[in-house]
Parts: sequence; C-alpha cells; structure tokens
Amino acid sequence: MKNLTLSLAATLAVLLVAPAFAADSSRASFDPAQTFAPYSYPQPATAYRSASGKPGPLFWQNRADYQIKATLDPTTRLLRGSEAITYTNHSPDALDVLWLQLDQNRYRKDARGAFTDGKFPTEFTDGYHIDSVEVDDGSGHLQKATWTISDTRMQVQLPTALKARDGQLHLHIRWSFTVPGEFGGRMDVNPSKNGEIFEIAQWYPRMAVYDDLRGWDTAPYLNSEFYLEYGDFDYSVTVPSDMIVAGSGELLNPEDVLTKTEQQRLEQARHSDTTVMIRSADEVTQPSSRPKQDGTLTWHFRMQHTRDVAFGASKAYVWDAARMNLPAGKTALAMSFYPVESAGSTAWGRATEYLKSSTEYFSKQWFAYPWPVAINEAGTAGGMEYPGITFDSKRAKGGGLQGLIAHEIGHSWFPMIVGSNERRDAWMDEGFNTFIDVYEADNFNHGEYAPKRDSEYAPHKGNPADEIAKVIADQDAPPLLIGADMVPEKYRHPITYFKSAFGLVLLREQIIGPERFDPAFRRYIATWAYKHPSPSDFFRFMESDTGEDLGWFWRGWFEHNWQLDLAVQKVAPVGGHWSHGAEITVANLDRLVLPATLEVTYADGSKQQVRVPVETWQQHRSYIVRVAGSQPVKSATIDPAHALPDANRANNTATP
Repeated sequence: MKNLTLSLAATLAVLLVAPAFAADSSRASFDPAQTFAPYSYPQPATAYRSASGKPGPLFWQNRADYQIKATLDPTTRLLRGSEAITYTNHSPDALDVLWLQLDQNRYRKDARGAFTDGKFPTEFTDGYHIDSVEVDDGSGHLQKATWTISDTRMQVQLPTALKARDGQLHLHIRWSFTVPGEFGGRMDVNPSKNGEIFEIAQWYPRMAVYDDLRGWDTAPYLNSEFYLEYGDFDYSVTVPSDMIVAGSGELLNPEDVLTKTEQQRLEQARHSDTTVMIRSADEVTQPSSRPKQDGTLTWHFRMQHTRDVAFGASKAYVWDAARMNLPAGKTALAMSFYPVESAGSTAWGRATEYLKSSTEYFSKQWFAYPWPVAINEAGTAGGMEYPGITFDSKRAKGGGLQGLIAHEIGHSWFPMIVGSNERRDAWMDEGFNTFIDVYEADNFNHGEYAPKRDSEYAPHKGNPADEIAKVIADQDAPPLLIGADMVPEKYRHPITYFKSAFGLVLLREQIIGPERFDPAFRRYIATWAYKHPSPSDFFRFMESDTGEDLGWFWRGWFEHNWQLDLAVQKVAPVGGHWSHGAEITVANLDRLVLPATLEVTYADGSKQQVRVPVETWQQHRSYIVRVAGSQPVKSATIDPAHALPDANRANNTATP
C-alpha cells in the first residue's frame, strides 16, 4: 500500500528530549498505567501451546481422512453420497462420541441461523437426510452407530470408546440433500446461457475439531465459516456426461472424462506461462467437446493435506489454464471455469492471468502454494473460498475481478494453510488475507489496479487511516476479539476485514518495520501451517519473534476500539534562540498509542523528521521533543503522511 508505507529509517535528529507535565483534558481519557498494563492473553500458555506462540512439547492435533463418492442429478438437484472417514485421535483423551458438522441443515426453516440476519438463505430445503451411520474399529466389521442431530451438528455415540493417543476408527455415512437454489452465498445453482452452474460446497458431513482449547468445538453454523481437521481426500463425483466438474485437488482420470484434444491442451498448459484454452467458448455447445454424448461420467479427484474440498459442475463451462511458477522450481496449474457470457479480455478472459499472478506472489512473499491446482470458478457466489478452488462472481470485470480473485485465492494461506478458527475468530482469516492483498495489489502488473481500495479494505475509498478512524469512533462498532457471529453485518467488513488488516499494516509499517515483521510473519505461517493457532498464539509469536512487547497494541486495537489522538501543542526556540534548536511539545490525548513521525518544517522550506517512539507515553501524556537545528521553525506536524488513524487531525500541526 503505497500511501501507507513510511520508512522506519526516516532521519532521526533528536538531540535531547524532556518530559512536560502540563495539565490537559487528556488525563481523563489517556492513562499510561491502563494502556501499558501487563496484557492478559485470551488463551493461557500450556505444554500444548508455548509462551513463545509455538506448538508446545505436548502439542497434538487429530486427523480426518475422507473417501467420498457422490452423484449429482441436475434435474432434481439431488446430491447423494457416501463417505468413509478415517478418524485418528491423537489427543490424550478417550472419545466416547464424535461430532460432525452438517452445514446443509443451515437451509432448514428451523435452523438457528435462520433467526440471525434474515438474508441467508433465500431458499429453504429439508437439509440432510442421513440414511445410515456405521463404525469400524479397524477389525473390518461394521457396527451400526446411534446418532443425534442438533441443528447443524451431529453427535455419533460410539459402541466402544476411541482410544487416546493414536486410536483410529472408520466412520461410514450415507446421506443426501437437495442443492439450494440461487442465493449468492456458500452453495447454489445459478443459470447461464448454456446451462445451469452448480457450485457445491459444505456438501458432506465433516468432522468437527477436537482440540486442546475446548475439546469438541461444536459452534453451530450460523453464518460464519469453518473450523476443520486436516487430512487427505479421495473423492469422486458422478454427473451427466455433458457436464464438466471443476474440483479441489488433482484430477486423477482425465482419460475418462476429457477428450484427447482437451488432454493435450491441458498438458500444454502445464508448460505455458500464457493462458491456454482447454475448452473454448465456441466448443461449449459442441457435443464433440465431451468424450461421450449420453449417460454419466465419474470425475475422480485427490487432494492431500487439506481441511476441505469443493467443486463446481456445469455443461456451460469455458475452461482455460496456465502454469504457475512456485518457489524451489515447483509448478502448479492455474485454471478458470466460466460461462461464455463472462468471457472477454475485460472480464474472465484474464481470470487465469490474475490467479496465476496472485498465487505466485503470495507463494514467493509468504509461503509456497502447496497443492497441484488452483481454480477460479464463475457463478453467483460473490466470492467464496475453499481449498484449491474459489467461487467468484461471473459478473465481475477488470480491477474488481482481479481483486476478487486475489482475495479469494489468498484464503489458501488464511485459513486453508494456517487453520485458524473462522467460526470464532474470523479476523484471523479475513483480516490476515486482506492484509496480504494490500501488497499483492501493488505487485500485480506494476500496480495496474493498485492501490487496493475495494469494499473489503477501504469502504469509502478514502485514506485508509482516516477511514478506519471513523469506524473505531463508532461507539456501536464491536471489537475484534469477539465471536464471529456476534458481529453485525454492518460492521463485518469494516471490523473483521478492514480493521484487522489495517492493524497488521500498522504492525508492519509503523510499529515493527518490514525488515523484522516479514520474516516473523513468514515463520508464523510456516510454524502453524496445517495446524490451528489461537489469537494468543499469534500475539505471542509476533512478540517473541520480533522482539517487541506489544501488549499495549493487542489491548487497544484488538481487545478494544480505542482511538488515537496525537497533537502538537507548542513550538518554541530552545532558550529563546532558534540557533539552539526547537522545542516541540507533543501530546497523546486518547487511550490508543502508536509510534509516530514528527516533521519539522523550517522557514527556508527544508524539513526534518524525528521518530517519536511508543515508549514516550509510558509515563507521560505530553512531552517536549528537542530538535537540533539553526533555522527558524515554520511549523511542526505529527503524522504528516496521514499513516495513523488519528481521530482529530486539526491539532496535528502547530506553529511558533
């Protein structure tokens, strides 16, 4: 973000600083003892999670591997499936029951989530029909299990408790549900010129997480997203032969579901930095673009080390692809699937280019993309992310499409790789992802669409610092450390996305500096890749790895919506003579504190900058900064670049 960047190597010219204790109204709001009090982390350090923010010596995490077979009937919109879950209990506890997530029950009229914001869904269904649940403890003998469904959760009572520390069982479930219609959310069926597009997500019963923080984490699915165990997926989807399936992971049987021409083009794309058409717009209506003209085809996919899989299916897809160049000489495929009405160089014709560029950038900057394929799929969903595939608006174009694709594939890092709990801490997902988007926008095609200023970052397209200052001045705005489903829709983007992201920008650009922040953030990602960090793990890790005590920032920015009001109160010559330098009285008038730049402008037009560290305010509410110089001072300004969310800029400048 160009206008947020301020070098921490700004020229420092402080000769001497001295405290000033002039009485002012700030004493009623800013209390150094409160702002800088020892910080109490939301989660305690234990043998499972260390005080350094890393997994502790006794850290454990359970695992869920899936084998799924599903059949989609587009006429009735019925999706029927069976799955075998291999569940491994690495915890120190024997488990008498298992909990699974049944997100499709969110579409029932009596779902708890139907009584929240009233907008999702627009079409109700009967939710899941569970036909059977059976358990195999490894002996090969299936035993019927008893299950209880409660809203979007299902508890399975085990015939025999699953042993602690590496106990394993196989859970078999048969199920079906009707795919909801068009509503623009997590799953839908939406029309296009050449046929309906199915976007299928949260589509199979999924294991809930059992962790050291809460045991079974059974937060119901209201509107907030996911918290899932990691494992390997092997899944097959059977559809009519005229449909194409775009699925998470690697397609294992292209010879069964693609024509020879399409197979050749796909191989060509694996070696091409420019987009290769796998199925052109002209070919969409040609029967010859499918290997057979009747019956069904089964698409077989595999994805390893992931939390989830999703897929799209339609006979209307245009399909293109290109190679992505990843660190250490590795490559992967970027692919886009979209209807003909979304094609064109101003729209989805550049989608694969956008996907390739953003994935390569995130991989180089933060952590290598780990899966063989990344997919954009076009439909009604305005933007929704799953491992290896994103559902993006088929109507998006230009910079809006580029920003959307970058943001959604950015979720591959948060929370698909770094598996934070979106059901409870959405800011660690949306905010962190929006943060990395800021710099991706600057990087894409020499800043073609930069700076990032969409609704997920700066709602009013003004200066980001000024915009977030307005948000946190709203007394009804919730803090970041609050349950995800407790955030009203009005504040979801301003707080969960914007404030969280801007907090990381402040950490990187103003508080820590890129030279320390970037390596620490990379190590945080690598340390918690395919694991479940808590807010405290992040706080502790960044403190330990950057060498900063940041409790004052976690308290003011994350735990509260404290405001910042820095001021310059007086400018005077030292001892009455400018030749001795200048005395600049700066003050902190509200409860949030941040390091800041003080800029002194001299009568001859020259300028000098002094860095005022956050420690200035540990004992003082106002402070005299003595600045070397021999010229008369024309003015002094705190935060001249408007990089900080100052609530009142009218008091930021003073003259002698």
